[in-house]
This record gives sequence, C-alpha cells and structure tokens, in this order.
Amino acid sequence: QVQLVESGGGLVQAGDSLRLSCAASGRTFSSYSMGWFRQAPGKEREFVAGIDRSGGSTVYADSVKGRFTISRDNAKNTVYLQMNRLKPEDTAVYRCAASSFIVVVTYDYQYSYSGQGTQVTVSS
Repeated sequence: QVQLVESGGGLVQAGDSLRLSCAASGRTFSSYSMGWFRQAPGKEREFVAGIDRSGGSTVYADSVKGRFTISRDNAKNTVYLQMNRLKPEDTAVYRCAASSFIVVVTYDYQYSYSGQGTQVTVSS
C-alpha cells in the first residue's frame, strides 16, 4: 500500500509559479507510475500530468503543456509538479496518484492510490 501526502499549494497571482510535492510512503515508490489530477468546484476531476517509473516518460494535458513540469526523485520517494505562468483557470484541488501501470496512464480509475490533495488558488 502507498500513502501519498501533497504539499506546496497556496494562493498566488496570475503569472506566478508554484511547486507541488507529493511524498510517498513505503519502499516501492519506484514501482509506480505517478500522476497529478485536479478538480475545480463543480467540475470533474481531470488529468494534469503523469510520469513513468523511471521518470523517462511524461504526459501532459493540453491545458498545461509548456507551463507545468512533472518530475520525480525515487531516492526521496517524491513526485513534483512545477507550475509556471499560472492562470485563474488552474484553480483547483490538486492530488497526486500512484498507478501500477508501467506506462503513463491518464484515467482516474487506472490509479490505485491518491492523496488528500492541496488547494491551489490563482487570482486574476
């Protein structure tokens, strides 16, 4: 079992940057591909970014491509989401999730574990 704890959210202005972190428990972190999802009030949860087990392959939603970067440090059992040029429409609760799939997957049901989330609010 994997426990995930996100941190790094906050209130920022449009154009600012934030880096989210997701710390995982257990010694098998490197056996999971990881993803970030977000959910805004009144909207469905959406895939933001994903990274494979080694960190060699990443996938991004079109809405964040070129602005967000996902990375991982398997030695620290942590996955990151660097968010640059933030927009008000990026406002949401961001959750990290762990998947047993070898490749990066983009559907919520393909992830076995997720954290409680961290709030990101971008003011205009």
